[in-house]
Amino acid sequence: MADTPGAPDVVPQRLTADIPSPLVNSGLRLFDDVEGVLVAKTVAEVQAALDAGETPATFTLAGPRSDLAFRPARLCAGIVTCGGLCPGINAVIRSIVLTLHYHYRVPEILGFRYGYAGVAGKGPEPMRLTTTTVDTIHRQGGTLLGTSRGPQPLDLMLDNLALLGVRVLFCIGGDGTLRGAGALAEAAAERGQELGVIGIPKTIDNDLAWVDQSFGYSTAVDEAARVITAAHNEARGAVNGVGLVRLMGRNAGFIAAQASLSNPDVNVCIVPEVPFALGGPGGLLEMLEHRLTRRGHAVIVVAEGAGQDLVDAGEATDASGNRRLGDIGTFLRDRIRSHFANLDRSVTVKYIDPSYIIRSLPASPYDSHYCNALGQHAVHAGLAGYTNAMIGRWNTMFTVVPLPLVTGSRRQLDPEGDIWQRVLQTTGQPDLSGPSA
Repeated sequence: MADTPGAPDVVPQRLTADIPSPLVNSGLRLFDDVEGVLVAKTVAEVQAALDAGETPATFTLAGPRSDLAFRPARLCAGIVTCGGLCPGINAVIRSIVLTLHYHYRVPEILGFRYGYAGVAGKGPEPMRLTTTTVDTIHRQGGTLLGTSRGPQPLDLMLDNLALLGVRVLFCIGGDGTLRGAGALAEAAAERGQELGVIGIPKTIDNDLAWVDQSFGYSTAVDEAARVITAAHNEARGAVNGVGLVRLMGRNAGFIAAQASLSNPDVNVCIVPEVPFALGGPGGLLEMLEHRLTRRGHAVIVVAEGAGQDLVDAGEATDASGNRRLGDIGTFLRDRIRSHFANLDRSVTVKYIDPSYIIRSLPASPYDSHYCNALGQHAVHAGLAGYTNAMIGRWNTMFTVVPLPLVTGSRRQLDPEGDIWQRVLQTTGQPDLSGPSA
């Protein structure tokens, strides 16, 4: 992750807020900008700042404010969902709508259809969201509003938001969505258009910087662990059976690692952050030979972004600008089969890729609770005038984090960190960085 930022970098933008909140005397605790959450996670980091004569940096604590930037009774708010599907999107939408309606009495809430294309005025008209509209959507997977990838012209989006009277926009998405949200907020400021833009962290890979965990991740780990059980059963049911599971994780192996810890039937976990060799002494295939000789079956979990040096994916990109990945799952499946065929040894490879099944599920109870909190805090931040910011959770507390800070780096597994070290201990896998074939 990026180095710990200095204090000026962690202060979110805020529009002028001088309108009394209807939450005053509501019984809810109101916060101010003086309260913060330490950026540092260890005593040593705090002490280093103090020794340097600096005040330890803090993120702004999320929560209701006593002063707002917008009059709720006259406000039109918008919600957009972008990027791939992820468990919990509908739960976030519902939380935002219910908080806007019941706590602030906002009269108009628009749901933009199919991502930023809808914000730009392309495609179907926005959906008017009410408490009735969202009543049961948290029980459903996917997104009520639809989604799409890729940027849209900023001027078109700002013009359409102004035409519709939208003053606060809630953007639910991952790195690409949040980059777009930041660009929209900056463009609005440049043209003098008063607009609050608040991001909610949706990336199933859990690779967003400066947030402990993005929503949907917990559900993904739960379901991935169940898939590993199926792979283990399949592997044990065949002579020299190999259960091979490919999980989400373009740049970070958090799901693969945590699922392997949740289900210790895994013998090998392969992630993007730790290079591995396929053939030769010390490579994966040699290790698999030994494993099958000893135990007669094996379970391998691989993150989708691992081993890209072994597959020829070219330079093509998707609509979000992400490089298209080679399919490491089918590559490993085919190479394992051909390797053992060359050795004249029988092997049965059962390959499972549950990615789209997991992405389209409704949220687990833990994620549902988390999504509800993210939606509530997003509304409080948006109406209080914060903009170009994301609701995060850091050191177990909810925060308001500047979007440029969030999109400036990506979170990855530390090969020497606690998670990966526990994976090595749990799987017992050897060092697989030997010479490749």
